[in-house]
Amino acid sequence: MRGISPIPGYVVLQPTTLCNLDCTYCYLPFRSRNDRMSPATAAAVAASVNGWAAGNDRFSVVWHGGEPLAAGRTALAGLMAPFEGVEHHVQTNATLIDDAWCEFFTEHRMHVSVSVDGPPDLNGERLDRGGAPAYAKILHGIETLRRHEIPFSALCVVSSPGPGLAGRLYDYFLGLGCDVLGINIEEQEGVNARVNDFGTDAVRTFWAELVTAWRRDPRIHVREIEWTLRYAGAVLSGGADDVLPAALDPIPTIAADGRVFLLSPELAGFTDAHYGDFSSGNVLQTSLADILAGAAGSAGWVAEYLRGVEACRSTCPYFGFCGGAHAANRYFEHGRFDGTETNHCRNSKICLLEGVLDHAGAR
Repeated sequence: MRGISPIPGYVVLQPTTLCNLDCTYCYLPFRSRNDRMSPATAAAVAASVNGWAAGNDRFSVVWHGGEPLAAGRTALAGLMAPFEGVEHHVQTNATLIDDAWCEFFTEHRMHVSVSVDGPPDLNGERLDRGGAPAYAKILHGIETLRRHEIPFSALCVVSSPGPGLAGRLYDYFLGLGCDVLGINIEEQEGVNARVNDFGTDAVRTFWAELVTAWRRDPRIHVREIEWTLRYAGAVLSGGADDVLPAALDPIPTIAADGRVFLLSPELAGFTDAHYGDFSSGNVLQTSLADILAGAAGSAGWVAEYLRGVEACRSTCPYFGFCGGAHAANRYFEHGRFDGTETNHCRNSKICLLEGVLDHAGAR
């Protein structure tokens, strides 16, 4: 059975629950509230993280929200201050980016990732609090990054993977100037209850078309394509057994109030009559290192999830690529953690691998 590593590859921190947008597919439950992380909470996280970073060439602290920039520069700088030897990353909707924020990113050597779903007509789900399209503000923020010559990644949500879309998206992001592109097929999770069964053929074709577009002009690092090619290369070289790490990355997400959520950041903020609030402890009471050392028994659902991972291993031919369905997708699609295949599995793992292989003519 795969266990949980006591040392994470990165940590996610929520400086505020507030988001200035109200995207229709968003999973966050409290994005209209402004619950803020205290400096004491950040310092408690740093007490464990700094030790891990000292033995790691690239340890990442990811500021996620809500909209992290809604916390303000002074507050965010204070939260970042206790961390040593880490890379700071921020996932932002870009609408608040101005010259002062760009100077902040440069001063703190922050890695910036922007959420944008393609051309204006594909951003209809991304709305401000008044229900108006946010695209113009997003683009203004991106243009400000470019004017300051700050490299950035892009994260795109696809809500309708139809024919021809992948090529159009890739061309758009080439023109946008991002270095890295991540594609998320919309997920049924959190407060977004829309079912994400888009049909196997449509999704597989989407991924195959994306590979075709990328191969014509591979200037962007496309996250999903690189994952897949790395796995395919390992299979061909006989090293597929070495692709999955021996233990699961706990991906600790520290909420604004200090609670720690493991394995799936999307569980933060939710409560279930059977499972409780899904948290594994609070850094204001127990060190993050100690919470991760006891991760397998830290919450009742975790052991159930680990059994589900083993069920995936024994039943799914794609386990070597996927590593088992994500915890939040299991819960929000099945209502429990020991189920196996999810729509997210099919959309973002199975169809992804098959789409890349379709393109390569290997199937």
